[in-house]
Amino acid sequence: MNQLSTFFKNLWNDEEGLETVEILLILSVLIVIAIMFKGKITEWVNALFEDIDKEILN
Repeated sequence: MNQLSTFFKNLWNDEEGLETVEILLILSVLIVIAIMFKGKITEWVNALFEDIDKEILN
């Protein structure tokens, strides 16, 4: 029983791989935000390129 208790205590305190989970959570949140605001982002990028084209042609 003591070995099992020690195993679970070590497992609880082990933080190896925690950074990977945090990065995956951040990436998934960014992807969801990009999907939610896809239309607005597309409009903004198109307007930006139109402004660049106008400045290049003038």
